[in-house]
Amino acid sequence: MSYLQAFILAVIEGLTEFLPVSSTGHMIIGSSLMGIAGEEFTKIFTVQIQFGTILSVVFIYWKKFFQNFDFRFYLTLLVAFIPAAIFGKLLGDKIDALLENVQVVAIMLVIGGVFFLFLDKIFPEKTRTEQVPTYPKALIVGLFQCLAMVPGVSRSAATIIGGLSQGWSRKQAAEFSFFLAVPTMFAATAYKLTKDYKFLDTDNLKLLGLGNLVGFAVGIFAIQFFVGIVTKFGFKVFGYYRIALGLILLVLIFCGVDLKIV
Repeated sequence: MSYLQAFILAVIEGLTEFLPVSSTGHMIIGSSLMGIAGEEFTKIFTVQIQFGTILSVVFIYWKKFFQNFDFRFYLTLLVAFIPAAIFGKLLGDKIDALLENVQVVAIMLVIGGVFFLFLDKIFPEKTRTEQVPTYPKALIVGLFQCLAMVPGVSRSAATIIGGLSQGWSRKQAAEFSFFLAVPTMFAATAYKLTKDYKFLDTDNLKLLGLGNLVGFAVGIFAIQFFVGIVTKFGFKVFGYYRIALGLILLVLIFCGVDLKIV
């Protein structure tokens, strides 16, 4: 992997991790088009640069995480995180197997996109309210997050829909999704690091440093962009985008293009 390829993948990660469009689908296309999808380090890179995007959430919501210390806030995130921790541990091998099936990613992108076209009608904004998340509601959002273990569903999409189902406003559902990304993605990167550290030589560490820095910077922009778009216009635009991306993947698969990130 070159520095330019690392930069491009980091931009893709930073832009798509917090948008409900599946960062996995974008990583598949990006790494395959650059001819590095089969490299072992590519898989490590796409996971470990999530740390930079985590920091972008903490940076934007610094007061929420640290200055306005609220033990209940942390406990709520813990409750929401637990389902993914349990199911991720139990189903880790099956999840990796699904990731190898790019057709699953493409199909879930299309299905999720169609659902997003009607999301604003299913959960009209005028019925949503800003509220203090309760532990039962946080747990339900955490269960929704488990749906994202199927590649192509999108972690942010699943958790946002979970928040909307609990009566939260678009903005609150989106922001809770960002908050929940911090423990979820940190756990994923830390777990993968314990398994992949032996592949990290000096050159690879430099690539990871670049990837995390770029992911951090781009993630800040993506979060602010998404909150603004979803607050004003809703989710339909992301539905059209998901459908288009899913169809592109299906066409590439039909044409015999080898798409994978493992």
